[in-house]
Amino acid sequence: MRVEVDESRCVTAGQCVMAAPDVFDQREEDGVAVVLVAAPGTERHEAVRQAAASCPGVAIRLVRT
Repeated sequence: MRVEVDESRCVTAGQCVMAAPDVFDQREEDGVAVVLVAAPGTERHEAVRQAAASCPGVAIRLVRT
């Protein structure tokens, strides 16, 4: 799985960081989500799926690899 964030859709709610803090973070200057681990291991997939599902801006895209 590869994780992508569409910065233009991010509403800075931080749901992704709460769901998967080892995969997502937010920029200090504007709160926009950033991906820390673009290809998380299988042990993180469920948390990343939860992060994507809870994103109010639908800014997270999960790509099968």
